[in-house]
Amino acid sequence: MTTESEFVQPAIPKFDEHYGHWCMLMKNFMKSKEYWGIIEYDIPVAAEEHQPTEAQKKAIDEATLKDMKAKNYLFQAIDRSILEIISDKDTAKRI
Repeated sequence: MTTESEFVQPAIPKFDEHYGHWCMLMKNFMKSKEYWGIIEYDIPVAAEEHQPTEAQKKAIDEATLKDMKAKNYLFQAIDRSILEIISDKDTAKRI
């Protein structure tokens, strides 16, 4: 039987000005957390001319939550001086 102490939480890769290396590590990290899809495809939006169905609303809400979680990891990985440059980006994909 496994215990809590046997599970190791992976460290969030810190951006160290070597973008290619950090990008590779961060992509792997986000894939392991199952957030890469939100970064790759962004949050789905319902067509403006139609009222979204309950299923579409649920999918958008779930994607929005995943996006917030992915942004949280990105904010932890990026230095404050760089965050100030990208602070106008509103989704993980745009960051």
